[in-house]
Amino acid sequence: MLYIIRNNTQYGPYDESVVLSFVNSGKILLVDKAIDSNTSEEDTVGYFLKRLGLKPQIEHNGGLISQLQTIGSELVIPREAFENKAWLSDKKLMTMALVGMLPLVLGSFLGSGYLMFYFVSLYFSAIWAMFFYYLFKTQQVTLKSTLSVFFCTQAFIFLVWSLLGLPSLNPFYSFLDMSFPLNLIGFVFGVGVTEETVKLLPLLLIFKYAKQPLIPQTLVFYGLMSGIAFGVFEGVQYQMTLNSQLNYGDGFLANIARLTSLPFFHAIWSGIAGYFISFAKLYPKYRISLYFLAITIPAVLHGVYDTFCGSFLGTILIAYPITFVSVVLLMTYLKDSTNYQSKLRD
Repeated sequence: MLYIIRNNTQYGPYDESVVLSFVNSGKILLVDKAIDSNTSEEDTVGYFLKRLGLKPQIEHNGGLISQLQTIGSELVIPREAFENKAWLSDKKLMTMALVGMLPLVLGSFLGSGYLMFYFVSLYFSAIWAMFFYYLFKTQQVTLKSTLSVFFCTQAFIFLVWSLLGLPSLNPFYSFLDMSFPLNLIGFVFGVGVTEETVKLLPLLLIFKYAKQPLIPQTLVFYGLMSGIAFGVFEGVQYQMTLNSQLNYGDGFLANIARLTSLPFFHAIWSGIAGYFISFAKLYPKYRISLYFLAITIPAVLHGVYDTFCGSFLGTILIAYPITFVSVVLLMTYLKDSTNYQSKLRD
């Protein structure tokens, strides 16, 4: 004899032959929970029937045509939903359609030029932005500031990189083509310091004009947005230049990385900068050291990654672990921010 459990309600007990007939008629499912009335053993209906050698033969309710007629056309083609346009007000539906179709639609109209690279990068960055918004948003975060950081950072980077040639003003860039450890100096003090300094400038502006003290998580979020914005600009630049000169396989991997993981890395490093900037504003007595840390820690992590990502072993053994350490650092900083504030407050 078996008890049948469905929706937390117990039925029975029923003889196993009766249970088999219920299964064959579709009233009970093989995956329904069952309890042996004699031993109190719990398992599925299918388990107990198989143990007894009872083989279900579930009945068909007519043939294919008959079943389709019973199901009805409305279940397959919900004409009423299209006619009353209820789908227009379904935010989940519209969001899913937009996320899924946008790259293909853009590709049809924009071709394969600069605009296509930019909008595809923008597409992936928007997905990262939504992910960071879900994880790090605070009540102090506003949509206006978020969009300002994202697009103004790109505009500023375009100005200082493409028009003013900022990298050429940093003498440490000349070390990049040298062998290790001189190239490490170039990547840390050249690439790392320059890029991380540019990315934290929007955060300084936000704090300058803030009408209330901003908590660390708020500045971390804006730092993430600034990092993503830089990743979009850099990704498009590489796709139009270096990546286009690679063979198909290497070029494909490089483009995917530029659209996905590399903007993420930039975001994490900028998030770390935002964390220390927030402390510099909250505890101005320590602002010299905190501003120093806001630039130095991301620049070192960034520079070490760039130094070793050019070779397979360097990438696996050093570059990838450095990015993981970067994530651990950011999350640990946020987790222990109360303790850090207590120390600085004393």
